[in-house]
Amino acid sequence: MRFVFAILAFAAAAVMIGFGIAQRTVFLEPDRVSLTSTTESDAAYVVVEPGALAAHPGKQTLTVAGPDTVFLAYGRLSDVESWIGDAPYVAVTHDADAGELSAIDSRDAAGDDGDAATEGDGATDGDEGETDASTRPSPTETPAPTPEPTPADGDATEDDAADADAADGDELLKVVPANSPVGSDLWLDELSGERSVTTTIDVPDDIAVLIASDGTNPAPSRLTITWPLDNSTPWAGPLLLGGGVLFLIGIALVISGFMHHRRSRGPRRNLPKGRMGSGPKPAELRRGPMGGGRRAIGRSKRVALVPVLLLPALALTACSPDYWPSFDQPPATTAPATTAPPVEPAATDDPEADEPAAEPLVPAVTVPQMERIMARVAESTAAADEALDGDLAADRFTGPALEARRANYAIRTSLPDQPGPVPVPATTPTLILPQQVAGWPATGRTVLVIEKASDDPTVAPTALYLQQASPRENYKVVYAMALAPDADVPEVAPASIGAPLISPEFKGLVMQPDEVGAAYADLLLKGDDSAYAEFFDPEGDLLREQLGVAGQQVIRDDLKATSPTADIAFTNAVGDGPTIALATNDSGALVTATIEQTEKVTPNDGGTIGFQEGAPGAALSGFTGKSAKGVQRIIGIQMVFYVPAVGSDEQIRLLGWSEGLVGASEVP
Repeated sequence: MRFVFAILAFAAAAVMIGFGIAQRTVFLEPDRVSLTSTTESDAAYVVVEPGALAAHPGKQTLTVAGPDTVFLAYGRLSDVESWIGDAPYVAVTHDADAGELSAIDSRDAAGDDGDAATEGDGATDGDEGETDASTRPSPTETPAPTPEPTPADGDATEDDAADADAADGDELLKVVPANSPVGSDLWLDELSGERSVTTTIDVPDDIAVLIASDGTNPAPSRLTITWPLDNSTPWAGPLLLGGGVLFLIGIALVISGFMHHRRSRGPRRNLPKGRMGSGPKPAELRRGPMGGGRRAIGRSKRVALVPVLLLPALALTACSPDYWPSFDQPPATTAPATTAPPVEPAATDDPEADEPAAEPLVPAVTVPQMERIMARVAESTAAADEALDGDLAADRFTGPALEARRANYAIRTSLPDQPGPVPVPATTPTLILPQQVAGWPATGRTVLVIEKASDDPTVAPTALYLQQASPRENYKVVYAMALAPDADVPEVAPASIGAPLISPEFKGLVMQPDEVGAAYADLLLKGDDSAYAEFFDPEGDLLREQLGVAGQQVIRDDLKATSPTADIAFTNAVGDGPTIALATNDSGALVTATIEQTEKVTPNDGGTIGFQEGAPGAALSGFTGKSAKGVQRIIGIQMVFYVPAVGSDEQIRLLGWSEGLVGASEVP
């Protein structure tokens, strides 16, 4: 009976192991799905829209091939479209019905839209509830206004008139010349290669991919997107393991059967008396069938070693998670969200409520994106500071920050021992506060970044305000300041949320943002006698000590000691720097301001006076003589304040500043 059970165990083991192996071989499904698009357009850009990237779940592996350089970047769809502007491009979408990618030239889509508008057809697909890519309005539909010709001498020539007449019919067909997208701060990431680029991304639903060559030649023509498929076989492991166990059970039954058979063939005790037959002698018995049986059993034991060695091999083969059932529910996606989900408006009878909802507010940048931008800014700044090149600094600086750096470079060209401007550390930012945006606001985009140059607590961190004026411009530093010692920076929103940009005329603070600079300028001139003294916290305000009433008196005393026949006068004026106000978590705001403090020195005895030899004023102005009208210096001050909300018991605090000579000349 044992042999019967052994045969059944061997048969069941063979079936189970066979099915287990078949699931991982002949019955194994593909582990990925791919869609390919080939374009034959001369457009310089290809945009892979979010619908194409989300055609299948999972991470997307993109392979782009072309005859020349291949550039690939990805960012928010609104940013990609804003960067492209009026330039023609090919939109790659997903045709769900056909199960393939479709490439649509924006110029063809614009023509289709014009026909649809003439016939009165709708532009949306009722089944999908989304705007169809082939009928979506293209940037080329709204051409830029044509400027009127302006002759230099007031009279237009015949050629000019002819050109103007030709422009009436052709100007609307012109597009913005293509530019290279390499290095734009809008991209979450970018990469390039020769002839082919392959990358794997895992992005949310609002992300698009931009493909180009050099921005002038046609974009690469071949695109393949691959998604992983779940081809796990959760029962392959149990089948292989169960089959192996049954095989071992069968071997055990065979061995047990032989042992039982051996015991049943043993010597019999109640034999009949008399002469023994002519059977084999005891010695021959030992060499007879029983001896052969023992050798047969030994061979069966050796055969049993085969499954003993085979079972660990099967166990190691089936140790992959794909071989076993999983009772864990995996998340729908592992990609970090970059936008807040839109809120569906409540039903209402108001006809104005039928208007489309505004775009959701999103942070202007992500943390990895800003870290990469700051690395570029630090590299560009280091090159400009080393070369003392103001034009090079203009690549990443503007406004008060650029003015201060240009002046510092001019001074250090003649006086190399003078201290340099506020540094931009090549370190990871400790705080990133991006502005909340929806599309492209008229004022651009703003980000506050705080960085530490070192772990030394005596080295003040650097606070930088960066702005991106338009999609094709990169972020530039508008303000560069050192934080005050022990600056108490209020809590702000995380970088994944961002902070709203507050209007300069906002009245929900203890002082309007656009009035803070003028109020502090008055405080520096008048000290405690200023009408605004009660609004500002004097504790830890070192700038008031240096350039306020006390600091101005020190300068007067020094001037009397060196030039007793000269007088000095101080005036403060609000600078041209923009007022930037970013909201804090307690309904307050971080507000920037600039002040220009003018020191005018004039002789009072009818004589002349000039800058001291080797002084920064002489180096900056180039004026080394004497003047009866006097000389003047202008100190530019960049500041950031914390302004509490209305009703708060707190005062306005100066969190950081930088000051430096930005102008020097003879008194006009």
